[in-house]
Amino acid sequence: MILAVLIVAWLTQLERLFVFFPTGELDYTPHQAGLTYEDVYFTNESEAKLHGWYVPGTGEITWLWFHGNGGNIGHRIEEMVLIHHLLGVNLLIFDYQGYGRSEGRPSEKGTYRDARAALKYLHGRSDVDPERIVYFGRSLGAAVAVELATCHAPQGMVLVAPFASLGDMARIIYRPLPLHWLVGNRYNSLDRIKHVNRPLLMFHGDQDSTIPISQGIKLFAAAREPKQFHRLEGAGHNDIASSGGVAYWDTLAKFNKSLTNGNFYK
Repeated sequence: MILAVLIVAWLTQLERLFVFFPTGELDYTPHQAGLTYEDVYFTNESEAKLHGWYVPGTGEITWLWFHGNGGNIGHRIEEMVLIHHLLGVNLLIFDYQGYGRSEGRPSEKGTYRDARAALKYLHGRSDVDPERIVYFGRSLGAAVAVELATCHAPQGMVLVAPFASLGDMARIIYRPLPLHWLVGNRYNSLDRIKHVNRPLLMFHGDQDSTIPISQGIKLFAAAREPKQFHRLEGAGHNDIASSGGVAYWDTLAKFNKSLTNGNFYK
């Protein structure tokens, strides 16, 4: 029994050391970028208070944004501005436990709880149509989005630079060390995405040195139709919004339009 407790504690510490890289201080806010927004707070089922920003748009679709494993929402301002001006969607972006102004400490299960709390918050807003919510997941956030979609189906889902599972990533990064045994099936999007049957749009840069494009291709192959994959030539891991250029933003706009008129990718 004591050995089991020690193993769990060690794995938890390993997760925090190698998976999550939160930053507490918010250096930028939407106000500095000229965006109208609301500071919002809500609690997850563990009673941890989470912080986010709600940016109203000009359309009926609302994006729920799950960011990656580093920094906090303050590091996503530039892309928030582009999403607001080019797509016009309502937008909620929030920090997981331990990131930014959100209480608690990050963990895999914690991010899943945080995602449910964010969705519940959106469902409680009178200006948000609960049937018109799109999940937008980047990197680690893509895994959070996929997990949420298995039990709370979105209108559609956009995944940017996703991975199949942490075990798969460990095989790539720490080869030839067998560290995939330690992370096991954590953030196993490969198994979960098979149970999601909503329109899926996926992007991956072919120069991504953090999460190889092979991971995105593998995850996409396991996903159900309707789906579309876009290989972004010359794009890395953190510059997709800029390197993707007009093609990236036009594809996102067409995706939103297809969800509005019910003709996916037509």
